[in-house]
Amino acid sequence: MVNATSPEAVPGRIVLLTTSHRVAPGLLSWPAWQALRAADTVLCADGAHPQLPYLREAGIAVTEASPTAQDLVDACAGGRTAVVVATGEGEPALTDGLARLAGSGRVRMPELELLPASYDLPGARLLDLVQVMDRIRLECPWSSRQTHEGLAKYGIEEAYELVEAIEAGDRDELREELGDVLLQVVFHSRIAEEDPDAPFSVDDVAGGIVAKLIHRHPHVFGEETAETPEDVKEHWLRTKAEEKRRSSVTEGVPLGQPGLALTAKLASRVRTAGLDVPLPQGDGIGYELLALAVRAEADGVDPEAALRAAARVYRDAIRQTEGQGTGGAGD
Repeated sequence: MVNATSPEAVPGRIVLLTTSHRVAPGLLSWPAWQALRAADTVLCADGAHPQLPYLREAGIAVTEASPTAQDLVDACAGGRTAVVVATGEGEPALTDGLARLAGSGRVRMPELELLPASYDLPGARLLDLVQVMDRIRLECPWSSRQTHEGLAKYGIEEAYELVEAIEAGDRDELREELGDVLLQVVFHSRIAEEDPDAPFSVDDVAGGIVAKLIHRHPHVFGEETAETPEDVKEHWLRTKAEEKRRSSVTEGVPLGQPGLALTAKLASRVRTAGLDVPLPQGDGIGYELLALAVRAEADGVDPEAALRAAARVYRDAIRQTEGQGTGGAGD
């Protein structure tokens, strides 16, 4: 007869060990290694699990098996510990079975522990995006044929949609549009990998912007100080000028942007450089808009955003008039 203090009565311990595929295999937490080394049994249903070669190299004996809930309970009898290295799906059938056994009240359950062996760092889901984009590029009939030139228009469209979401104050829409803009970056980077003469990857893109940010923030990563936004802007402009070695303040201003934004950018460059450039005079609405955009920039107003805001009010007025049943030219 088994009594409450006999070894057979000790329920033991089941450890469900989870890992992130976004972290290099073998980089496990210390509690995870302790649990693995102390376990009487280590099981994994996936013989191709990326962690297994590293566990075996560390001397951990892993049995490839798909135990049922009852199998695990039996394996833990007598106070033994069983560690299950979870697959990517997280072993839902096993955990459901353990929950049913525990709920039945007829089985003395082992101690159950969920032990995360590795954690995602901030930005880890970007690795998923890179992997998904790689597969789409290889297998999708449309995506596999795209070029930088063919995608250019989508980058412009997505940027405008992002601005619209920001101005509308819609948080869900903002998150979605940020994702669409991010997709453009990853898509172009994936295409760039295939260039026969000057290939680069998304890692090169990220590495470049990281180096630029560090260099242009000496008050954060270096020994300089900045106590106001104006100080920061001064650092930024100085380091940018050193990097670009431009002969004109107009260099680097894209002429393909909307007219008001283009004018405001040129005016900002002139003002920052301390140049005294008279506005060109001429007949027509273009010169009037030029003067308005320069004045707006000097007053700290984004003329493009201001005009969009006014246009939305105009749109609402149009809809209100339409709703009143006012006849149009086609009536």
